[in-house]
Amino acid sequence: MVKKKQNIFYKTNDEIELLRHSNILVGKTHAEVAKIMKPGVKTIVLDKLAEEFIRDNNAEPGFKGYDGFPYTLCMSINNEVVHGMPSDYELKSGDVVSIDCGVYANGYYGDSAYTYVVGDVAPEVMHLLVVTKESLYKGIEQAIVGKRLGDISFAIQQHTERTHGYGVVRELVGHGVGRSLHESPEVPNYGKRGKGIKLMEGLVLAIEPMINLGKKEVKKDDDGWTIVTADGTPSAHFEHSVAVRKGKADILSTFEYIEAAIKNNSELKEIA
Repeated sequence: MVKKKQNIFYKTNDEIELLRHSNILVGKTHAEVAKIMKPGVKTIVLDKLAEEFIRDNNAEPGFKGYDGFPYTLCMSINNEVVHGMPSDYELKSGDVVSIDCGVYANGYYGDSAYTYVVGDVAPEVMHLLVVTKESLYKGIEQAIVGKRLGDISFAIQQHTERTHGYGVVRELVGHGVGRSLHESPEVPNYGKRGKGIKLMEGLVLAIEPMINLGKKEVKKDDDGWTIVTADGTPSAHFEHSVAVRKGKADILSTFEYIEAAIKNNSELKEIA
């Protein structure tokens, strides 16, 4: 890996393929969890399943032990935005569950998040999830050579906050990803078009809109990890790791396995 200015690392094609391998494994791990997710299942059971699956595939959980985080998955429910911890909590119909998963394999990290719908939720909550997922892809559309970092941020904010009136979390951002789980640059979900660093071939970014149904303000829970909405409204989180390319971004992670599992699980709702 060649180190560039501002401590940003640009990956070779070979490195990008290693990153793709790690990220595809993240998607497959999500799918294993989605297969058994239903009301009555404890979130700690899902976490243990994910860890076993990752290790069975000759990889390591990317989050477990990172800055002292004790679990494989970040599992954030309803008004929890990110960094929620698995527990004996039993899922119930009406929960929205954001799962963020990381994998470390062959020296590179994969990182991807998806928000799941257990049973029936209110239409306004489902709409939040649909719009947040849409905003992820609108941001990804800007991750091409010659654009600026702010173009990604602007596209996400424009779709979620300015068009639909949702709260875009400011304190938490996307990031570069590679040999380290979190690399430069930070990728905010708000910003100005045409601002920030110029995007160059080989930059790999984890783009992850974190969007609240209500206001943008968040706070840290008493457990020292979980970030929750300040007003108690639900939040949504979707994340892909992508490589900047000419003409079109290369999405290294995948929702394909996740959405196939959701389709086959009558207890989960598909997100358009």
